[in-house]
Amino acid sequence: MGVFEELNARGLIAQMTNEEQVKDLLNNKRAIFYIGFDPTADSLHVGHFVQIMVMSHMQKAGHLPIALFGGGTGRIGDPTGKTDLRKVLTDEEIEHNIECFQKQMSGLVDFSDGKALMVNNADWLLNLNYINFIKEIGVYFTVNKMLAAECYKQRMERGGLTFFELNYMLMQSYDFYILNKKYGCTLQLGGDDQWSNIIGGVELIRRIAVKESEETGNPIPETAQACGMTFTLLTNSEGKKMGKTEKGAVWLDPNKTSPYEFYQYWRNVGDADVIRCLKILTFLPMEEINELAKLKDSEINKAKEVLAFEVTKLIHGETEAIKAQDAAKALFGAGSDTENMPTTVISESDFTDGAVSVLDLLVLTKLAPSKSEARRLVIQGGISVDDEKVTDVNAKIDNNCFSNGYIVLKKGKKIFHKVTK
Repeated sequence: MGVFEELNARGLIAQMTNEEQVKDLLNNKRAIFYIGFDPTADSLHVGHFVQIMVMSHMQKAGHLPIALFGGGTGRIGDPTGKTDLRKVLTDEEIEHNIECFQKQMSGLVDFSDGKALMVNNADWLLNLNYINFIKEIGVYFTVNKMLAAECYKQRMERGGLTFFELNYMLMQSYDFYILNKKYGCTLQLGGDDQWSNIIGGVELIRRIAVKESEETGNPIPETAQACGMTFTLLTNSEGKKMGKTEKGAVWLDPNKTSPYEFYQYWRNVGDADVIRCLKILTFLPMEEINELAKLKDSEINKAKEVLAFEVTKLIHGETEAIKAQDAAKALFGAGSDTENMPTTVISESDFTDGAVSVLDLLVLTKLAPSKSEARRLVIQGGISVDDEKVTDVNAKIDNNCFSNGYIVLKKGKKIFHKVTK
């Protein structure tokens, strides 16, 4: 099975500029391709993970990945799917975020000995002369066509589009053009929400090549036959984006989402989503996944355990995956293993007259975003302390409850959190 068929069988492929061209490139040639990552946070999240998995599949098939970090475009921010202007980051924040991305990505993609490249578009975007850029690149884009693109259309309908953001498509398209010229990159990959931006780059490369050919009389180079492919976004069976919890995004950084929390997220995916996640987020052979797909009713939990272990192993390593798995099994069994449980340390300043309210604890541990939400959870019977259900919204935990050094908060049936002093 070629890598094109592999990606297709796993349900990763969404759209292509030219199926036969892309298929031939992936199965019969050595593709130089790129995926862009704007450094808008100090950690990659599970949405990025899909892109990295595609990059890894492609690399294993012999193709050359370019990870393009948006040191330049990150200063604008992609308006796709956003109702408000992105927060403008400082130069220091952008550099720090790129360093974090590079470190995390290196655990999943082999960048040694030129097997993959890391490139920063700040190297060419920050030194552009704006007048020359608009004159040389902007002439290939029509505003009416740009505004018809889904990424801009939605932004216009939801919150208005600034001229600042309107430049983003030109910048991303120019990235593809530069990588095409400098490295012979002929394929851009990205999430399906990037389709309009990818099309912009493909057309820019072609139009510039045609113009240069007409002016010089030279034939259009083969590298100008650029193409693009998008892969499916990580959504559940209801079409909603996955990778969000009450605490926010599910991050790849263990300091932002612990290996245990990460494991539990995948252990708790819906029955209808587990097989799709196994296809997209693991390297398990399709034959093995198809066998797991035969599981029914409560047996589907076996597939969820496989998913949680495999994904946690890829991101955090096998040792952490085993720890998270053992902790989860112990908790669902005897409820005694707290070693690898998410933990919050509180101090005497959190106590009043030797006690702290359960509502305050829920907010401190971020099991609830606010006291009103904490109150709702208690009223609905969703909170336990050391296996005892809390029924009083005014309940307090005093120092005597910490005789073992900690207590365990439980939200619902599957979320556990250790609190220590």
